[in-house]
Amino acid sequence: MISNCDCINITQDKKTNVFYNFNGIKNQEENKEILILTESNVDQYDLHNGNRRQNISDDNALRENDTQTVHDNRLKTMTSFYKDILISIGEDPTREGLLKTPKRAAEAMLFFTKGYEQCVSDVLNDAIFEEKCENMVIVKDIDIYSLCEHHLVPFFGKVSVGYLPNAKVIGLSKIARIVEVYSRRLQVQERLTRQIAEAIQEAVQPRGVAVIIECAHMCMVMRGAQKVNSRTTTSAMLGVFRDDHKSREEFLSLARFT
Repeated sequence: MISNCDCINITQDKKTNVFYNFNGIKNQEENKEILILTESNVDQYDLHNGNRRQNISDDNALRENDTQTVHDNRLKTMTSFYKDILISIGEDPTREGLLKTPKRAAEAMLFFTKGYEQCVSDVLNDAIFEEKCENMVIVKDIDIYSLCEHHLVPFFGKVSVGYLPNAKVIGLSKIARIVEVYSRRLQVQERLTRQIAEAIQEAVQPRGVAVIIECAHMCMVMRGAQKVNSRTTTSAMLGVFRDDHKSREEFLSLARFT
């Protein structure tokens, strides 16, 4: 596992890709260790950062433990890259309208991906309560904004979440916060739907969880197929919502997805 490296160069077939890992910056001093990976040894390392959450119970988010120094270094590096992008597309980053664009774009990207700064246990904050409730609980039409991990362009829409309690309930606002944690990351809608359902399932162990997301994807609207009115709907049904069609139909009816 790679750690304590600020820059990792991978050289293969005369092409060099640079990966940045800022976890090695401590006490406001940058660790200058550089590890060169080649085709022969690249497979033994996790280039996507050892802190990436593999499942819901893994409490480490990618940027959860960032210090101000680490944040500032991320911002500085990204700003430089955005300036290079402007040059690469033929623009002049020194002209008046673009002078502050690289930094603004870097700050925006950090905001768009702020879900990497939190994990579910952070947002739950013990907002789980013992309650003898057996009726379906639905929070619907939660606004959702995310970035497609394939093209780094937005997809956005609505998510409806329902669950059947099993002696425990979760604070209603926490459902929306769980949605926010996972949506503010690089995503595909299919995985996002599943992650929200599994997070609630793990948090309160209900009899069932249902999640439906409907989004417009700018990668289909602004480029590619360019189908302006297309929408993508995904669902995740756990427990009784998967096994009992009456419970599933009740959720779909109340969430207005029929």
